Amino acid sequence: MTPENGKTVFVTGVNGHLGNHIVRDLLANGYRVKGSVRDLSDAEKTEHVRGHAKEMGVEDRLELVEGDVLDADPWVDLVRGCDGLFHTATVYATKGEAATILDTANKGTTHLLSAAHRAGISRVIYTSSTAAVGTEPKGRIKTEDDWQQHDGIPYTQAKTSSERHAWALAEEFGLDLRVLNPTAIYGGGFVRPTPSVEFFPDAMRGAYPVAPPFPMSVVHVRDVARAHRLAFEVDEAKGRFILAPHTGLTLASICRRIRILNPDTKAPKRALPKVLLPLAVFQDWMGGLFGRPRYLTRRLAKSLMRGDTLYSSEKAERVLGMTWEDLDTCIQDTVKAFQ
Repeated sequence: MTPENGKTVFVTGVNGHLGNHIVRDLLANGYRVKGSVRDLSDAEKTEHVRGHAKEMGVEDRLELVEGDVLDADPWVDLVRGCDGLFHTATVYATKGEAATILDTANKGTTHLLSAAHRAGISRVIYTSSTAAVGTEPKGRIKTEDDWQQHDGIPYTQAKTSSERHAWALAEEFGLDLRVLNPTAIYGGGFVRPTPSVEFFPDAMRGAYPVAPPFPMSVVHVRDVARAHRLAFEVDEAKGRFILAPHTGLTLASICRRIRILNPDTKAPKRALPKVLLPLAVFQDWMGGLFGRPRYLTRRLAKSLMRGDTLYSSEKAERVLGMTWEDLDTCIQDTVKAFQ
């Protein structure tokens, strides 16, 4: 572990899958971390984060504070004195109340970047998504120059509009903004499964015999956390950085790999023909009537099949020096989290 480096970074949403890994990476590399959660009294949101500092013996370098990104009031005082801001807090959901998803992304961006400006923090690391890069046109590798062209589901709208808003605020305030655009984040260390990994338990127990051929790309959560730190540390880092080392996959191919790596599971080996996708949506809807979690709506299926997941991570490799966990590690670390 690196000795203390004298710098303090403020991280929003530290209880999340990515947020708590960012805390761990920063602490391991000598930083002091001030992190926000919405409810300090909720042990589910704090104990795993404090656990990182305790494990490393650096509890004095972690401070947790309470703050809701929808509330404009506390943030200037909370972030003042920090050397950088990592804004990760958002609602990652493919279903649910659209207004909440959009407001958390857009208002949160306004409140945090405005607070950074007023508190004299110039360098801001911002968590976006390949949802803001888009999946079109099919057959061409997408780069940081590409932007999402469709509204899609509320989460896609939120990530696209909030990132564009972040760039506008950065120009207005003169902030040194660096944006990370990760794809589906795999790996363990979460309290609640995200939409990227919540299908794993059903796949592993054989809840469905075939898997939809939805385009997928994958990155390990440890790599995404490290990329955030490197984007802060590398002075030459500018603009957006796509984090999508494992591209051109499908949900079906991932399920098949789960089965190959874990023969004791019942993960499906075969892909559902595209012509039968409406049947999969109907079956998902029927399952919802009997209390099963719904993963697939018609709108989501249409959004997922519109393009492909061919992305270039060359800029992150060249500028940040990123290397990546292999695909099997991404999958196996996720499988272990559910066992």
